[in-house]
Amino acid sequence: MPKSSASKPNQSALSGPFRTIAADRPLSGHVVIPGDKSISHRALMLGSVAIGTTRINGLLEGDDVLSTATAMRAFGAKLDHIGKGQWEVTGLGIGNFSSPANDVDFGNAGTGCRLTMGLAAGSPITATFIGDASLSKRPMRRVLNPLIDMGLLVEPDQKETLPLTLRGPERPIPISYRLPVASAQVKSAILLAGLTAPGETHIIEPHPTRDHSEHMLELFGADIRSEQAEDGNHVWLRGEKQLTACDITVPGDPSSAAFPLVAALLVDGSDVYLENVMSNPHRDGLFHVLRQMGAKITSKSERRNAGEDVFDLQVMGSRLHGIDVPASIAPSMIDEYPILAIAAAYAEGESVFRGLGELRVKESDRLQAIADGLNANGVDARIDGDDLYIQGVDADSSGVRRTQGGGRVATHHDHRIAMSFLILGLLSQNPVEIDDASMIQSSFPEFFDLMHKLGANFESCDA
Repeated sequence: MPKSSASKPNQSALSGPFRTIAADRPLSGHVVIPGDKSISHRALMLGSVAIGTTRINGLLEGDDVLSTATAMRAFGAKLDHIGKGQWEVTGLGIGNFSSPANDVDFGNAGTGCRLTMGLAAGSPITATFIGDASLSKRPMRRVLNPLIDMGLLVEPDQKETLPLTLRGPERPIPISYRLPVASAQVKSAILLAGLTAPGETHIIEPHPTRDHSEHMLELFGADIRSEQAEDGNHVWLRGEKQLTACDITVPGDPSSAAFPLVAALLVDGSDVYLENVMSNPHRDGLFHVLRQMGAKITSKSERRNAGEDVFDLQVMGSRLHGIDVPASIAPSMIDEYPILAIAAAYAEGESVFRGLGELRVKESDRLQAIADGLNANGVDARIDGDDLYIQGVDADSSGVRRTQGGGRVATHHDHRIAMSFLILGLLSQNPVEIDDASMIQSSFPEFFDLMHKLGANFESCDA
């Protein structure tokens, strides 16, 4: 029998399988979106290598970000937790990391791990990087190759995955590096290593990616500039300039906002207000695509925090239609495809999402996990190369679309797969189950509380 906790799951007992209770009324309410994970990682890292004390407000305190905080302490920075979302980081100055006494465990934090590799390449230290079972399967060579060009030594040589031991050079070598595949993580790792390199580090991207690192480096006083040219996006950073501590207010994570946003669109009659959503142009692809599908999303109260544009969103229940999304938009919403796939399942007609090869090297093979989860719950989904095809379910006599449901989704320890399929269950004829909810804590610890506040309910299941 299920252990019913439909009113509100116990935040301290979120491991094991969970399922959604279908919504019996519209979602409504006003919620504040928690701090952006990408900004939170970078605020801790740059604060740790700046001179002075950086004060951070609104830090996302999920497991991934807390793993980065633990890592920064291991390298010698002083981090104090003042209150919920409030931290003070007293930095060491660039190039002054110390070799940690023990292995540095990043848990499931891929961003924290890869970017810290860049910082490690900027100090003459030795450190062994480890992670959980999921992170230990994820490829690191794409980040390590340019760092090796800058002088980093990696053991075992040519190994692709954690655990890995990194030995930083006395002084990194500035490089000019053309990214074979656009990646904000690779770009950021090179920039962080370049902070201590004499001369100018130069990166060419095939097309622009998330520029959070550039914005935050500029806030901390780095000598950095960028320019879009015919052959790609160029970024230059001049090294050996100390960073200066500053105050950071972390804007809300658009990837987290995506889950209540899509839920509100799908449940007829919903009216939800989402406060504090970052609208960086390299992160807002989902909003544009959903509007093209017929979503009623209104932007309000535009402002800036931590060098980023921020707004609030009012979201109304909407009748969506299928869409053909070109590969060119994928970089601006690569993390949002799982929840966009849920919207497509309830849209009229077929949706096609093109060029999703990058999804195969995320926390899981997200492309396959999306298709498998949809098929398990009665939605026609198929993969052709790197393209995903989803046929929306038919509407009933009242115009409401309901998926069949009744399947258990293998999350593969992937938080976005877990949350997306919990949203699928809001309008399913039969409950949608996920095999584990524990990893949601890593990126969106407020997920259950926030969704419950809007009127969505979930319950744990017997294994």
